[in-house]
This record gives sequence, C-alpha cells and structure tokens, in this order.
Amino acid sequence: MASKSQVPDYELEETIELTTAEQVRAISDPLRTTILGLLHERAATVTELAAAVKRPKSTVAHHVNVLTAAGILRVVRTRRVRAIEERYYGRAARMFYVGLGRRANGVDLPPDFNDFEVAAEESTAAYDAGLMRSFIRHARIPEEQAAEFWERVDQVIHEFDQLPRSGDTVYGFTVGLYPMPDYPTLPPLDS
Repeated sequence: MASKSQVPDYELEETIELTTAEQVRAISDPLRTTILGLLHERAATVTELAAAVKRPKSTVAHHVNVLTAAGILRVVRTRRVRAIEERYYGRAARMFYVGLGRRANGVDLPPDFNDFEVAAEESTAAYDAGLMRSFIRHARIPEEQAAEFWERVDQVIHEFDQLPRSGDTVYGFTVGLYPMPDYPTLPPLDS
C-alpha cells in the first residue's frame, strides 16, 4: 500500500492517453468526472462514492462500471466484510489526456467534450460570490514555443494533482491553450 503522504493512497500511472471514443465518452459525464476527482484523494468503494455524491448506489455502480470497462478505473484493493468481498476502486492514472484534434483512433470525439464548458458551469457560484480567480491572455507565438509553454503548464497541473487533500473547500483548476486564427494582430513594424 502507498504511504499516507502520497495522494492518492494507491499506486497509479502518471499519465494515460485516451485513444478510443469509448474512453473519452466515459470521462465526458459530469458524475463520472466527479467520481474521478474523489478518487484523487484515496481509493473508495461504490458505497462510499454513492454517499459522497448523494446518488443511489446502483447509479454510482453503473458509472464505476463504465469507467472500469474503459480502463480509467481499476480495483486497487479488496477487503472481506462478512461474506462479501468489498472492492476499492482507484484511478488507472493521475492524469488522462486526449491527443490534439477532435478524433481518437479515427473516431470522432463527443461534441460536448469540453472542459471549459464544465468549468464555466462549476465556477458560476464562485464568480457570483466574488471568489473567482481567473485570467485570459493572448500571445502570437510559434507552435514550437506554444508546445514548450504547455510542457511547463503540464508540470503545474501535475503539482496541483499531487497536493495533499485537506481543508474544507474543493478548488477547481482549469487551464487551456488553443489557437485563435481570427484574433487580430498588428502589422509588422516598418523598418
């Protein structure tokens, strides 16, 4: 078993690329992304997850099965309780990512797969309460520089994922880098 200081409390891969539409659809559901978020803290049973999300155990079991079938969750340990073997589920990786483009393995990704849409919905209450921290910037840079910048951002994402879970408030963290071909630019300076 993993040490108490490790988040989560089980061994997992650092990253896994989602290569099928089934995998992307599996993480596109808001309840399933909540389950994945909870499992960043520690492994949990379906009963514990159902209590945390205040949904029926059968509903949560269905969503856990979808994530498990897609290779996104796995059983990380079991425990015998009376005559029943209780399964503790954990993430297969700390971070999942979809490669560039709107296709995975030649299959179109779901049109509603957009983390920014989820973040916009989640952040509305914080914005209304004056607690939202955000910014947007634009820079005209070459693709190579954008890729190098994203590598540094990826390090910050991993750092955020590994923070010990404590405190009373859950914070969302959204980041993105996207091309804007129609954004206005200044003409070159006259020499």
